[in-house]
Amino acid sequence: MTATSRSKFALRGDLLDFTADPGWGVEPGAAVRFRPDHWLLVEDGVIRGAHSSDAALDASWTRIDHRGRLVLPGFVDTHVHAPQLDVIASFGTELLDWLNTYTFPAEQRYADPHEAQAGAERFCDALLAHGTTSAVVFPTVHKVSADALLAAAHARGMRMVAGKVLMDRNAPPGLLDTVDSAERDSRELIERWHGRGRLAYAMTVRFAPTSTVAQLEMAGRLMREVPGLYMQTHVAENRAEVEWVRELFPQARSYLDVYHRHGLLGRQAVLAHGIWLDDADRALLAATGAQIAHSPSSNLFLGSGLFGWRALEDAGARVSVASDVGGGTSLSMIRTLAEAYKVQALQGVKLTAWKGLYTATRGAAIALGLDHEIGSLEAGRLADLCVWDWALGPVGERRLAVATGLHEKVFAWMTLADERHLAEAFVAGVARVRRDTG
Repeated sequence: MTATSRSKFALRGDLLDFTADPGWGVEPGAAVRFRPDHWLLVEDGVIRGAHSSDAALDASWTRIDHRGRLVLPGFVDTHVHAPQLDVIASFGTELLDWLNTYTFPAEQRYADPHEAQAGAERFCDALLAHGTTSAVVFPTVHKVSADALLAAAHARGMRMVAGKVLMDRNAPPGLLDTVDSAERDSRELIERWHGRGRLAYAMTVRFAPTSTVAQLEMAGRLMREVPGLYMQTHVAENRAEVEWVRELFPQARSYLDVYHRHGLLGRQAVLAHGIWLDDADRALLAATGAQIAHSPSSNLFLGSGLFGWRALEDAGARVSVASDVGGGTSLSMIRTLAEAYKVQALQGVKLTAWKGLYTATRGAAIALGLDHEIGSLEAGRLADLCVWDWALGPVGERRLAVATGLHEKVFAWMTLADERHLAEAFVAGVARVRRDTG
């Protein structure tokens, strides 16, 4: 993985980012900021501004010329499982069978420190190679797995939210902790990593069925005790899962209410999926500020259901987008957005390129409370950014040539592109990925 650092450089390309939520319309409006053939100025890892002419650049600026390429903020993946690269593209099961057949056996390997370190390094490099520079990530229940993941992200300067998974029931013995051991490990990891560099710790409840009430209460207590902690989990992904939660927590009004009862919902909460929610759940999400990490590729692959994006937004709740690898079939947020379009189309809703790309960049940053740092090409933000080819190969090149209007061009790119279109990726101004163009 390339790592090239320049303290002061100007990057030339077609700059695209967002100043606000563009809504669901095709017309770009003021929220879409497209600056073709501009220079983006980066100094000491921070974006300083943009200019349309190189006349403003003196000899102190190193020029990186990507004219004719698209420059975007680095993508933000709000839900992904680091150890599940090992089970991506596994055949034939729905959620609960998927966990028992594929996921749990793979995750048990991460008790080994060497496996955990190798997996963490591989995962972080893979994220960057797909144009994702920030992520909210599940390691495994093992402390060593979380430690290795956070260390690997820190070494690359990445913005990452992660934490040891909590699981004290309904899992194989090799994946179980206890309330006491989970609290002890979490406190040690928080002390070591929370707020260090660009890292933040997340209380990571696997999902309600694998935590006892006592463990959920412990997680809620730490959330109240430690400023800035995140919480990540799953909710209402699969109908059989929802029924299981109803049996395990008969006192709760709904699956989402299980987390609310234990103080786990708030603006720092990221809940994956949220397919099988009702109006009361949507209102609760809006009231607490918690976000749903929509995982379209995974939802389609595991046959979990179709996510009601518009219903959540209409209720005032927040939505981000996630790859959910390994249930999802690619770490590419571009491919994930192409799947999100299909999920919405099946419900009579058309996801524009503007809405999709905003949600995977600035929208996710806002939902995570990190808009001051990531998600846009604003002056003062860290230079997490990616350079993309508009088209590769005869199909993409022809589609680009006949596209009329900016949205048609960007939508075709969002639908047809993938990680092979990535030319260069920067993390805080350091080039971490550079494709050899020969």
